[in-house]
Amino acid sequence: MDYSPLYQTLENSPLASWARSLPARVAAALAPQVHGDLPAWQALLAGLPAVHPSGVDLCGDRVRIGSAGDCDAATRGAVEDALRALHPWRKGPFSVFGIHIDSEWRSDWKWARLQPHITPLAGRRVLDVGCGNGYYCLRMVGEGASLAVGIDPTLRYVVQFAALRHFLGGIPAYVLPLGIESLPREPAPFDTVFSMGVFYHRRSPLDHLLELRACLRKGGELVLETLVIEGGEGTVLVPRARYAQMRNVWFIPSVPTLTAWLQRCGFREVRPVDVTPTTTSEQRATEWMRFQSLADFLDPEDPARTIEGYPAPRRAILVAQA
Repeated sequence: MDYSPLYQTLENSPLASWARSLPARVAAALAPQVHGDLPAWQALLAGLPAVHPSGVDLCGDRVRIGSAGDCDAATRGAVEDALRALHPWRKGPFSVFGIHIDSEWRSDWKWARLQPHITPLAGRRVLDVGCGNGYYCLRMVGEGASLAVGIDPTLRYVVQFAALRHFLGGIPAYVLPLGIESLPREPAPFDTVFSMGVFYHRRSPLDHLLELRACLRKGGELVLETLVIEGGEGTVLVPRARYAQMRNVWFIPSVPTLTAWLQRCGFREVRPVDVTPTTTSEQRATEWMRFQSLADFLDPEDPARTIEGYPAPRRAILVAQA
């Protein structure tokens, strides 16, 4: 995982201060003792075949890298074995030399819901907080972003992106093995910051909003996607233990409450642009994510509620200016 092209890019941008402190932070996150599987994953990356895609499509519903005719069956089998070894694939879908990675989430559906409502990404520097395997970073580059930086502390997802990037070459997209709390403290004037599927995992939601604002230039745009519940301003669900079998869900506000929180944290022109219930067609188990998924987390007698008795997942997208 070579981040030197990113550091060189940052040196010649308003993010130059990041280039001085990021290398040490990334090196610490990738130290051998951090994760027991990391040496095996690094060996997997080193053993990926050198196949050059005949074409790349970052704008279609399925991020497509090459086609089946770009390599022989044995090479394609080696690529597929390596990608399957990185199970589970949560975000996607992808097509890699004709190998269809049917991810747990139809992430393209969420992208289709938000894309018409955001400032066009052409020429913009973008940060994706909690980016997973970088699916959205690739979609952002497909929309013309000059730089898409994703951060996620889950090393399996970082390695998944590195495997994809192996075949993509020098595209301006990177996934760093960091959480937002591990970013450099220097101002980070990104034009657009995405936080999708992260907010409800934060113990201090207002602090998270302030962290996001600190990553934006003045006038920059926040795209926030999170679980919400129905209700007026002041309505917030605080699960007693788990929510839809997730342990670390702390706050699920109503849209008016979340709007007020964003305004309190200094955001303006706050616009809810979409509210959509999550269905078992959008989030489900597949051969590329064989663990339990949404269908297992809903009340079998009342799918409008989770198995804990809370309202079933409903997600909102809000857009705001720093």
